[in-house]
Amino acid sequence: MTSTTAPTTRRLRGGASIAVAMGVMNVATYGYTVAAAHLLGREPFGAFSALMGVLLVVNVLSLGLQATGARRISAAPAQTEEIERVVLGVGVRSALGLGALCLLASPVLNTVLQLHSLPTAMLVALAAAPLTLMGAQAGVLQGERRWEPLALVYLTQGLGRVACGLGLMAVWPTEFAAMLGVALGAWLPVLVGWVALRRPRPEVETPEGHPGVELLREVGRSSQALFAFFALSNADILVARAVLPDDQAGLYAAGLILVKAVLFLPQFVVVIAFPSMASDGASRRALLLSLSTTAVLGACALGGTLLLPDLALLFVGGSDFDDIKSELWLFAIVGTLLAMLQLLLYSALARRQGRAILALWTGLVVLVAGALTVESVGSLIVLVVVIDACLFVCLLTLALLDRPAVAPEAAPARVGD
Repeated sequence: MTSTTAPTTRRLRGGASIAVAMGVMNVATYGYTVAAAHLLGREPFGAFSALMGVLLVVNVLSLGLQATGARRISAAPAQTEEIERVVLGVGVRSALGLGALCLLASPVLNTVLQLHSLPTAMLVALAAAPLTLMGAQAGVLQGERRWEPLALVYLTQGLGRVACGLGLMAVWPTEFAAMLGVALGAWLPVLVGWVALRRPRPEVETPEGHPGVELLREVGRSSQALFAFFALSNADILVARAVLPDDQAGLYAAGLILVKAVLFLPQFVVVIAFPSMASDGASRRALLLSLSTTAVLGACALGGTLLLPDLALLFVGGSDFDDIKSELWLFAIVGTLLAMLQLLLYSALARRQGRAILALWTGLVVLVAGALTVESVGSLIVLVVVIDACLFVCLLTLALLDRPAVAPEAAPARVGD
């Protein structure tokens, strides 16, 4: 009995630690944004928000590195040390490359975003580099199912910017101080990851070519897929700004606060389930269990919205947004559907299936085209629900019927090829 219950206990403890850490990270991130809005004022906060939007886009490389590293280690556990070495090496090179690229793009960002401060624009590079390196470290820890160190990485990611940024903004309330806090705080999880992963690793012998080239290709595919999901989950607010009156677009933006909350609520499920979805023979069972867990959490959020609409309204902005109260339950459904779509996307990445990614891009095109005909918040949110529901059925069908497009990694000699 002890040998059977011990792994289950470890999984439960690991899942709980990841859930708590990611919850704290999300609350800290949200709290930091709210604090910045109060401390900076309207114009500096607008500049800070624009830079954070840029950072959100470039962070898809970090997510791609994490997904690729976790998938490869989970698919070939006998080659863990060799894969680790390649993933971390690629992470360092990617961090340096992306940091240099962001640095070169700083004058463009300064002009396009009307920052009037080149040093502020350059801070995107200082933040992008550690976030990218952290993605590689998190992928290794996730693939090895080392949940406690990974939880600490997530915890320091959220608390790091709060600890560094609030002190800076308290004495120097500028967008530069706010971004500097983000950049400095991003190095704390890297330090945690380095401590957790420091140990000698064997050299990887490859017959020819540069180690990590194939891994970089997979990182590119994963990043592109995650960018597709990012675009799909954020396109509706851009469309709302374009096709609805300003007050209606503002109501829709308030409803999206609930969408993001419901989307992020089960994020820990993706982290815990992904290694199992990448393991031979366990992917379908892990996916169905994860979808069930996410659906239950989404149902709880939906029930809370229906039973306590005034509390839900307070969460998205208060009485100024009272006109949206009767439709908040639809936003909860969208958040739940997006959370399950995210799970299905990671399942596709684990099994290296490309058709799911094509479906996401198709859904995005349909959303943008269909949204051009809407005239109210209600019609737009219904359109989003229908498209997301159709995508869910499509991706679930692909996940249950498709076979992996590519076999697991071959012999150790070609791990980083």
